[in-house]
Amino acid sequence: MNSQWISVPSVDGRSFDAYLSLPPKEEGPGLVLIQEIWGVNPHIRAVADQYAADGFVVIAPDIFWRHEPRLSLRYDAQGSARGMQLLGELDVNLAGADLQRTVDTLKHHSACSGPVGSLGFCMGGLLSFVAAARADVDAAVCYYGGGIDQHLDLVEDINCPMLLHFAEKDSYISTQAVQSIRKALAGRNLDRIIVHPGVDHGFNCWERPSWHLETAIRARGQSLVHLSEMLS
Repeated sequence: MNSQWISVPSVDGRSFDAYLSLPPKEEGPGLVLIQEIWGVNPHIRAVADQYAADGFVVIAPDIFWRHEPRLSLRYDAQGSARGMQLLGELDVNLAGADLQRTVDTLKHHSACSGPVGSLGFCMGGLLSFVAAARADVDAAVCYYGGGIDQHLDLVEDINCPMLLHFAEKDSYISTQAVQSIRKALAGRNLDRIIVHPGVDHGFNCWERPSWHLETAIRARGQSLVHLSEMLS
């Protein structure tokens, strides 16, 4: 893949890194890919390349840059503990501002054909929801976004269509949380919530024990349809 790290200017006059992956024809709609708590690690970079191969200009911003630039953790006990620590220290408003700057950078990139979407996993699922409200994206996809139910006040600021994936047997996100999200989004005809049966949190990540091939493929297809329809 044609990929590289680039610099994105932050709101406070500094800058942070982001992984940019270009599609085969080096032109297409933009997609902000938002990491899990383990950073822009090899898995997230592989997912960025995957969506770039589908035709998107993909950028994966370094969310934890204020604490540890270019953090890349393993999916083990030590990596998870560090990631959870950083998640606890995350300023969602600052992260939203970083996502806005990321979207701006992508929209001004010569390869980006115009519309920009967001897609995130786990913590990134929450931040994709935040991007829908704060970063002027044209469509959003949220995979098992923990904490979305704690930020439902953002719904009134969301104007783009969203696709939200949840796991039926999620050990981190309760059925009640999903129900509260569904209630808050009631009446928004362009939004869709899918609860995937029989799987746990993290079903899309092939590095995690909860990975489920069939569900990951199905959800990816649904995400591609959503993005292709909304970013065309």
